[in-house]
Amino acid sequence: MFPDLTRDDVFRLETRRLWLRWPRLADAQAIVRLAGEKTVADMTTRIPHPYAQEDAERFVFHARQANANGDGLDLAITLKGKPNSVIGMVGISTNPEDGSPFLGYWLGTPHWSEGYATEAARALIDAFFAYTDGNELTSAARVINPASRRVLEKCGFAFQGSGLMTFHARGGLFPVDHFRLDRRAWESLKTWSHTGLVREPDVAEAADLPLAC
Repeated sequence: MFPDLTRDDVFRLETRRLWLRWPRLADAQAIVRLAGEKTVADMTTRIPHPYAQEDAERFVFHARQANANGDGLDLAITLKGKPNSVIGMVGISTNPEDGSPFLGYWLGTPHWSEGYATEAARALIDAFFAYTDGNELTSAARVINPASRRVLEKCGFAFQGSGLMTFHARGGLFPVDHFRLDRRAWESLKTWSHTGLVREPDVAEAADLPLAC
């Protein structure tokens, strides 16, 4: 899915306030502390609660393997100037339900309401359309997670309807809202942003991360 450029662990995306980089084994403790919170884990498909150290280490291993193979791109969200302090994750992987490239993300509760999730998601979306030949991205959010829906809508995703999705860590099927973003819509959003018609993100909260183990 992703080219050679992203398959080296020196690859990094930079935004106004963030650095997005490959996850490292040293991040496992922070991932456990932040993603392991029930408020965050309950909105995801694959993060169990409680979340053990070995679970986080396994996630980092599989994320790095997928990045190296180009099968996906999972990046740790860090504040600019603090690249060793993870505050969340953002990634694109293959949706096992339909094979489409799928965007997922989560943010630790101490960093909610700062616009970080939207800022990180936009950076990875832009990289996806710039570095791959993919024409669309999909995503989903639990129907009880309006914060995730708002992040997706701020990134230009269009609502496609509701349905059931398997949440492995939650032990069954749960209602979700499905979303889609195509290349043309993303290019239009970027044009509108440059004209000032689309505001920069100002709110971000916990969101769905179906990429985590």
